[in-house]
Amino acid sequence: MLTAIIDYESGNLHSASKAFARMASEYDAGSVVVTDDADVVARADRLVLPGDGAFPACRQALLASDVYEALCEAVEVKARPFLGICVGMQLMAAEGLEYEPTKGLGWINGKVQRITPSESQLKIPHMGWNDLILHKDHPILSGVSSGDHAYFVHSYQMCLGEDDSLLAYVDYGGQVTAIVGRDTMVGMQFHPEKSARIGLKMISNFLKWKP
Repeated sequence: MLTAIIDYESGNLHSASKAFARMASEYDAGSVVVTDDADVVARADRLVLPGDGAFPACRQALLASDVYEALCEAVEVKARPFLGICVGMQLMAAEGLEYEPTKGLGWINGKVQRITPSESQLKIPHMGWNDLILHKDHPILSGVSSGDHAYFVHSYQMCLGEDDSLLAYVDYGGQVTAIVGRDTMVGMQFHPEKSARIGLKMISNFLKWKP
């Protein structure tokens, strides 16, 4: 089994690749590669899309990359398991509203909007550890419970058009989307590779997931 972490010059590839390779080795889940090669993406069994920075810049970088069409075909046509991380998750939405309205991949019915906490003392960006609140059962959450915490660094969140795609959220002066999922796709707003035991658990769940 091959897991491809997509390199489109917009993600934290080093720590993510180390975490995925470690879990793949521990659970005999094949190999992990970081790649910007469309042929590798096309034949990969699982796909991971990281993302750091602003939504429009990440979207433009992905569109300009050689892997964009291969990624869309792998997820939309071949139904390969997909994991979006941070802005990689946000790109799954229909639209992003950071700086300017920007079309997303349209895989999740939602818009990416700035976090607006109800409590004035809560700072933006939302940075640090926060407790997950599970909303819906999913294989990616096996062994995970409400109250387990993950590491966040973001100023924008995915506001969903319906609850069907919401798997987990956190409270940060209001509900902030943490995990979404639909069909063979999952997205995590936090960084699982930086979220200690619980993040590694979700990475291993993704590597073992058979939708």
